[in-house]
Amino acid sequence: MADQHARDIQESLQRRFGETFAVDPRLSGLDELARIAGHRTHRRYRDEPVDPALLRLLCACALSAPSKSDLQQADILIVRDASLRARIAALLPDMPFVGTAPAFLVFLANGRRLAQLMARRNRPFPNDHLDQFFNAATDAAIVLATFLRAATAVGLGCCPISVIRDHAATVSEMLKLPQRVIPFAGMCVGWPSDKGGITARLDLAVTLHEDRYDEGDLAAQIDAYDRRRDALWPYRTQRAPDKWGTADFYGWSEDKARQYGMPQRADFGAFVRQKGFGLD
Repeated sequence: MADQHARDIQESLQRRFGETFAVDPRLSGLDELARIAGHRTHRRYRDEPVDPALLRLLCACALSAPSKSDLQQADILIVRDASLRARIAALLPDMPFVGTAPAFLVFLANGRRLAQLMARRNRPFPNDHLDQFFNAATDAAIVLATFLRAATAVGLGCCPISVIRDHAATVSEMLKLPQRVIPFAGMCVGWPSDKGGITARLDLAVTLHEDRYDEGDLAAQIDAYDRRRDALWPYRTQRAPDKWGTADFYGWSEDKARQYGMPQRADFGAFVRQKGFGLD
């Protein structure tokens, strides 16, 4: 099995980065590395429920993740109420799987407990600024990533839903989130109905650095990545052609430039401040 895991890792990373990696079959943990290297996002699921006890176990594993200074500023909210889930799904018509996935979770950045602790202990709170929000959001991100690993380990498929932040105030009200608790991302969870695909990533020459930051010839690297990714997984549609026109070649860089060429979540900072976080 070790040899097979090593080959699986090589195959996944070759597809993802366009590079052949040496994998020593004597390494321990190759089964977990194979799952990480072969990560796939799943948006289609079998019509089979996820046992609540299993979901609770996976949440416990996720919340076992590292936390900045042991502050524990992340929560998970499981949305079980069908009508509530339908209302959230209605906000995201381009993602129908939010309403149909066997389970749906929301990962929360929680700066509330720390503020309550400071008040209860009658201590000043000189660190009520951007860093506290950053720490809470980072804790939520780490918990989300750990949940993905735990779910994948038992054969479940997941799809993170960051777009709920497009409707942060509405989702916050729906979930009755108090001050200093904000929705970080949703998560669809279920038993996948297909294998899914491996998404190509930017070459490590772009994203892996040693001793100092060096982006090299970034334009050439991105052009090469666009072509490599298109050969594996071409975009089926072009984003906002009425605004940007139709490109002769439509790769990752054109898609991201179009995506972030339009305003997104311009009111998010105001929402975070309204929820009680200081961002200075």
